[in-house]
Amino acid sequence: MGSLDGRVVVVTGAGRGIGRAYSQFLAEEGARVVLTDLPGDDGGLGAAGEVAEEIRAAGQEAVAVSADVTEWNSGKLLVETAVNNFGGLDAVVNNAGILRDQFLVNMTEEDWDLAIRVNLRGTFVPTRWAARYWRDQSKAGTPRAGALVHTSSSSGLFGNAGQANYVAAKAGIGMFSQVCAKELGRYGVRSNVIVPAARTRLTEAVPSVAELMARPDEDGAFDTYDPRNVAPVTGYLVSAGCELTGQTLYVRGGLVSSIEPWKHAAEISREARWTIGELATELPALVATDEKV
Repeated sequence: MGSLDGRVVVVTGAGRGIGRAYSQFLAEEGARVVLTDLPGDDGGLGAAGEVAEEIRAAGQEAVAVSADVTEWNSGKLLVETAVNNFGGLDAVVNNAGILRDQFLVNMTEEDWDLAIRVNLRGTFVPTRWAARYWRDQSKAGTPRAGALVHTSSSSGLFGNAGQANYVAAKAGIGMFSQVCAKELGRYGVRSNVIVPAARTRLTEAVPSVAELMARPDEDGAFDTYDPRNVAPVTGYLVSAGCELTGQTLYVRGGLVSSIEPWKHAAEISREARWTIGELATELPALVATDEKV
């Protein structure tokens, strides 16, 4: 018996890296998985199809869909595939992402649009169609314990030079998840964010990051940046018994830390309008206080 027996989960960007690790782990825990990624060079199911075959060969349940998650009807297709193959949908793991790093003064319109489209729109589209399904199920008197897991990054939390497009999208995903939690809770749906620190094609494309995340030389040493380290946290978030919603969790190896959303911190207040001169004195002290909190 697995912790996810009977749960039906869609995973986007499932052909490689973290998405592949998620899909395999979820299936091992008993979930029935719908994997999606871009088509292969021959127009077939590509990497997602290969992972689905590996899962089925291990005696678990999976089906692959070739789709661009930024396309409107792809979200509908994913829901329909889950329902038609496995009788319903319980969770969506929005993992698909892309990097187009460039300093702002050199960033092109195409760099910006592609990063926003794949990372942010590619999270919205599957979520919207899943949310519509769960709302309809709830109204029909057959609610499901729905779960959304979105993917942000440390860049989306703290910013990073050379990634204005990626940072904007990933920061947007964090607040998008908060809205999902507030709007969809009435239908029994939870929404959370994972911030994974793991070795993927994206991280290996950045030399300094690739060096940091290199596999350990010592045989048997714990591989902190193995993508499978992140999978159990995602597995818990999509489980029927999980009650967390509106949370953001950073995962690196065996470390899991919670990240607080935007909030009021230190403040100054008075019953009168400030002058520029007064603010020039008070605001630097306010920020200094905030940094110490």
